[in-house]
Amino acid sequence: MHIKIQADDFSLTEALGKYIQRRINYVLSSRYDQIKSISVRLSGIDGPHSDSDKCCRIKITLPRLSNIIVEDTESDLTVAIDRAIDRAGRTVNRRLARQHNKKRKLFIPRNNRLVLEMNAG
Repeated sequence: MHIKIQADDFSLTEALGKYIQRRINYVLSSRYDQIKSISVRLSGIDGPHSDSDKCCRIKITLPRLSNIIVEDTESDLTVAIDRAIDRAGRTVNRRLARQHNKKRKLFIPRNNRLVLEMNAG
């Protein structure tokens, strides 16, 4: 699995990169074998109503399923990262559980066929 971290409007420090990796490991480590790649994009938003809010956008690629994209904007970057990673983890777990349940419903065991015996009088 590949993790890509990118910062658009500011420099990505080593400490921030390690923090993101540590949070991703904590939330998604049990699903690493089912995740193809994770992309984290950090950016700043300057607008008339926001005092330099920070945005964390996470894209998770799962094999044979649609991509998961989660975005969170907060004034504190670490809060935005935490919330986005937590939501992404819940979404990954829910989507993979749904896929697992669909597979279980479609599975029909061949050894447990119904055998009808009829005895003539």
